[in-house]
Amino acid sequence: MSVMVNVYEAKTTLSELLKQVEAGEDVVIARAGKPVVRLVPVERRVGTRPGRGAAQGRMWIADNFDDPMPDLEAAFAGEA
Repeated sequence: MSVMVNVYEAKTTLSELLKQVEAGEDVVIARAGKPVVRLVPVERRVGTRPGRGAAQGRMWIADNFDDPMPDLEAAFAGEA
């Protein structure tokens, strides 16, 4: 079943409209009697989190990653 409400009613009864959408009802918000937007539930994705090693081969650490950085060290020491 489809429910159509105007913008004012949607603003004042938003919590109730959300419950209706969660229950599977079709809710349409209209302005001046013309449908503008349809409220739909967000699809929940279960088990779609990337697994261990999903970024393998996409990232790298530069060979000089651990090299000293005298300029930065001096700045932190207040010598710059």
